[in-house]
Amino acid sequence: MSVLNQIGVVTAMNLRNVSQRLGTSFVIVIGVAGVVAVLISVMAMSAGFSKTLATSARADRAIVLRGGAAAELNSTLSRDAVATIRDAAGIMKSGEGRPIASPESVVMVNVPKKGESTVTNVALRGIDPMGLVLRPEIKIIEGRMFQPAVREMIVGKSAQFQFQGLEVGKQLSFRGSDWTIVGIFESNGDSHESEMLADVETVMSAYRRGLYSAVALQLESADSFTALKDALTTNPAITVDVQRETDYFASQSKDINAIISFVAFFVGGIMAVGAMFGALNTMYSAVSARTLEIATLRAIGFGASAVVISIFVEALMLAVTGGLLGAALAWLFFDGNVVSTLGGNFTQMVFPMTVTTGLVVLGIIWACTIGLIGASLPAIRAARLPVAAALQAQ
Repeated sequence: MSVLNQIGVVTAMNLRNVSQRLGTSFVIVIGVAGVVAVLISVMAMSAGFSKTLATSARADRAIVLRGGAAAELNSTLSRDAVATIRDAAGIMKSGEGRPIASPESVVMVNVPKKGESTVTNVALRGIDPMGLVLRPEIKIIEGRMFQPAVREMIVGKSAQFQFQGLEVGKQLSFRGSDWTIVGIFESNGDSHESEMLADVETVMSAYRRGLYSAVALQLESADSFTALKDALTTNPAITVDVQRETDYFASQSKDINAIISFVAFFVGGIMAVGAMFGALNTMYSAVSARTLEIATLRAIGFGASAVVISIFVEALMLAVTGGLLGAALAWLFFDGNVVSTLGGNFTQMVFPMTVTTGLVVLGIIWACTIGLIGASLPAIRAARLPVAAALQAQ
């Protein structure tokens, strides 16, 4: 009988006998499922965070910050600098011939989370009237738009979902004044839905600021970025950094994604070690219980490779079953769950956890790795099993 036929016969026999080892097999499946569920659920936070930031960005929009500033919150631009930026080449003009550029001011407001007494930072973004032209995805779904020169604001639907007191008609008190919430908006699920928007001059007046945080602008085309950047970075009158929105939001998500990934693989790795020992113990028990069977197969001519591969196949089958179960549990209980974390501006960003196909594949690969490592030593033991001694012992 050929080696392939031997492998097929022994593997089929092992798989048929799995039902006789339900208890030990169940240990492997549940252990692997737990590891995969934890890994995918934590990584789903990173996927959801990245997706939300990616939705916020377009290649034909750019953001201008003070030179050396890492984010809007620690950037300042004077009114003269903003005027220079607006006159730069490469910026799209509106129907009235005005540059589609929005000087903005980002500040933090303390708002309590729903169900909690502690407060957290929520971004209040002051925008220019041109900011709504720049971001056509912003749509009022309840109430109305804020008015300039009045202490009114609109709130993103994600922020309203996560934080207390952000309903239409409610008031927030900060900086010695009351601000009225007049509308709720959505913007395709992007990061702006975690913010509150108001008139930029009113925000700066309330915070006694004379400097903007940044300027967001619409490019004439995605290819106009180089002309804009050259015009601004070579102008001796200003010192600024110019980034595409896509690059800016990617840099804002880099650190938090690294932290989430580290936590996911650190916790998942610890659990994986436990699952590997469980698989190792279970497969050792399975090999010990089949000592006579394996010795008999070896005695009648079946090679050690057929026995070894059959053990690996059994372990992989159980690991994949556990991986699929863990992925299903992660999708069922975590996909779409709304959570919040600190964003690039050190304000809370609300986003849904997202279980992607890539994460499911990663979970299955993680499960297979656990199964293969857990089966390796038992497979070696089976291959080295002395046939004569095993038959005599029985």
